[in-house]
Amino acid sequence: MKIANSLVDEFDKFSVNYTEDMMRCVPYYQTLLSSFVTTLPSGFRPKRVLDLGCGNGNVTAQLLQTFPESYFELLDASLEMIDLCKNRFEGYNINYYTTFFNDFEFSDNTYDMVVAGFSLHHCEAADKQTLYKKIYTSLKPGGVFGYTDLMIDRTKPEHETLLQDWKHFVLQNYPDEDKWEWLMEHYAAYDQPESLETILPWLKDAGFMNIEPFIHDRYWVYVKAIK
Repeated sequence: MKIANSLVDEFDKFSVNYTEDMMRCVPYYQTLLSSFVTTLPSGFRPKRVLDLGCGNGNVTAQLLQTFPESYFELLDASLEMIDLCKNRFEGYNINYYTTFFNDFEFSDNTYDMVVAGFSLHHCEAADKQTLYKKIYTSLKPGGVFGYTDLMIDRTKPEHETLLQDWKHFVLQNYPDEDKWEWLMEHYAAYDQPESLETILPWLKDAGFMNIEPFIHDRYWVYVKAIK
């Protein structure tokens, strides 16, 4: 199994079995998805939600179960993923954008919630910092930024331990190692994770003061940040 020549092509191809592959390749995937709902402040009811890097819509699907009347904007660079979402969420109040994060025009004080599920690790460090600032300004006061990802510094010694544990998890589900080899090719070519220790100051610099991480095995993290 070989990776595609671009990130968009990669996710067009990945869209076919996206949920199954994520559940079987990402430790705590379902727990991290549920965190978008289970960690919300008491009484919080978002009227307008932006999903950054929506994929096939798994994060939005979690939120729609609780907030079916909310208005959603879903953004992804993969047309295949956007088409999956359009079919999946027919009848809901949703608008779609097929674009990269850097090309999306954020409006100030617009959203009650902005979410990103395993999507921001594709951004370079400087782009992440800029994006956090755009997210902050796009939220209304009291708005929530929900964000889950692998958060680790690849230059640190513990990265090798993470890879060993991650490989063990994946091989339990895909024993022939083809999926693991593809995953590591994708990881090397397209993923640019940062440690939680690096991300937290960036979120504070963007303006967020109420920041709460929910950590699983040190590196699989959901972060809730409130404006």
